[in-house]
Amino acid sequence: MVTVTGPWSTDELTDFLETTAVPIRLGCRRPKGDPWMLSLWYRYEDGAIQCATAADADVVRYLEYDDVVSFEVSTNDPPYRGVRGNGTASVAPDEEKETLRALIDRYLDGTDSPLAERLLSPDRREVTITIAPDRLHSWDYSGRM
Repeated sequence: MVTVTGPWSTDELTDFLETTAVPIRLGCRRPKGDPWMLSLWYRYEDGAIQCATAADADVVRYLEYDDVVSFEVSTNDPPYRGVRGNGTASVAPDEEKETLRALIDRYLDGTDSPLAERLLSPDRREVTITIAPDRLHSWDYSGRM
């Protein structure tokens, strides 16, 4: 069961995560135990956060070492608001690049760009990172700005 706190209802929180197309900031631990943070494209579906990355990305190795993560999705312009939380990440191959294609559509509005073509290259192996949230906390400074 996911714990939801903060000023937003579960429906408002879900709507924010489903409609806000900014990168998620993902915090994890490296094998030496020190913290690491990175930004990835994400989508929120069925109560889970999904990201795509190259199969050989460092974060894949980090998540194999320790699957506990923290994250934040927040606006970059005032009024600042967002969702942060923690959970458990799993990594699975994305042979057909289904997650990546969905993220390219979400962030680039289609596959007709040099970046999309590079990411979808047949030589590039992809994985899906799925985060099962344990806690989601909304925050909204709209009333103060």
